[in-house]
Amino acid sequence: MTNLWQITSTSIVQALQELKSNKLRTFLSLLGIAIGIFCIISVLTVLDSLKNNIQKDMNTLGSNVLYIGRWPWMNDEGEYKWWEYWRRRGMTPVEVRAIEANVPDVEAVTLCLGTNRLTLKYEDLELGSIAGYAVLKYFDKVQNIDVELGRYMSASELDGGNSVVVLGNTVAHNLFPDKRDPLGRHVTFLGKKFTVVGVMKKAGQNMAGFDYDNSVVFPYYAAASVVDVHSYNLDPMLAVLAAKGRNTDEVKYEVEGVLRRVRKVRPGQPNDFAINQLSQVSARLNVLFGTIDMVGWFIGGLSLLVGAFGIANIMFVTVRERTRIIGLKKAIGAKNSSILLEFLLEAIVLSLIGGIAGIAIVLMLSVVLTWFFEFEVILSLSNFFVGVFVSIFVGIIAGIVPALSASKMDPVVAIRSN
Repeated sequence: MTNLWQITSTSIVQALQELKSNKLRTFLSLLGIAIGIFCIISVLTVLDSLKNNIQKDMNTLGSNVLYIGRWPWMNDEGEYKWWEYWRRRGMTPVEVRAIEANVPDVEAVTLCLGTNRLTLKYEDLELGSIAGYAVLKYFDKVQNIDVELGRYMSASELDGGNSVVVLGNTVAHNLFPDKRDPLGRHVTFLGKKFTVVGVMKKAGQNMAGFDYDNSVVFPYYAAASVVDVHSYNLDPMLAVLAAKGRNTDEVKYEVEGVLRRVRKVRPGQPNDFAINQLSQVSARLNVLFGTIDMVGWFIGGLSLLVGAFGIANIMFVTVRERTRIIGLKKAIGAKNSSILLEFLLEAIVLSLIGGIAGIAIVLMLSVVLTWFFEFEVILSLSNFFVGVFVSIFVGIIAGIVPALSASKMDPVVAIRSN
């Protein structure tokens, strides 16, 4: 054990001396390792962070929510037939009532009519391109809307189509920049005055496409009184929340049957609506992430290959420079395995230095991304160890041949060499 520790400590010291005495040569060789580890670990870290953020979105929105409208989020058949989807009839409160009455495994059903072209006015201020969500009751339950100031709309206000509105966090701050209390004030859009009853917490855009910070939420029937909700330019969407403990796929089939019956779709004909789930998006993203992961490993592998050749070159030069020392060590009793381990550990140390440099760059970039772009990027412990193990593996591959050549030297020949 003591002998192993001596060999290890000696190898570390010699590797650091190699760095000090041949700065440029060693730096260029380790650069390939650093770039390779950076490519691999940065891709793994970003993908893991994206997956974590997606999982958070799914937990917030609920993986047991069905989004039903004219447009499918993606087409499994390879062709997105937009000309057919555009001609479909939009969803209405009739479908909501039918699902409530005929699907017992549903906890909540709501309707949302979305638009991104609202212009809000308050006194002399005007905001354009605001997202508007005209909804029925239970929308806040399906979407987990949190109110920071005031309250959400009551069921009677939603059913009665009252002119009330809940503002998104960014909209409220832009419309009332002087930090005046917006509650009870009147904002104008769709040619009507709406009374502000609440302001939502800052949330950001989610996977389902809802951007609540830059939006307003108001009653569906208030919009229906001034807008043609049956227009082909609009796409009212149902949001169906399956009851806890119920199989979402089974609920999906029940909902599909009810909608086909209500919308008078004949047997054998395709649905004139699309049922979407966040799991569809997640599955497609996992395929995309797998491809990006492979590209990252391929690019990183090429850089690691270049770095491995560089370290192997350093070790061959080192073996040649220490030939007489190797001969003396073997003459006084050093075993071949000790010589082999000494040079192999030195190659591993050099590779680890390059690998840790690449990991350090990833760590710094993750801090920058998290701080400046509000995108949480975390270098996980597992990815850190992946970088370390890959560095060790590259060091072993790069150093094994030079180490073997050193261990097999004839001590007499080595001592007589110049």
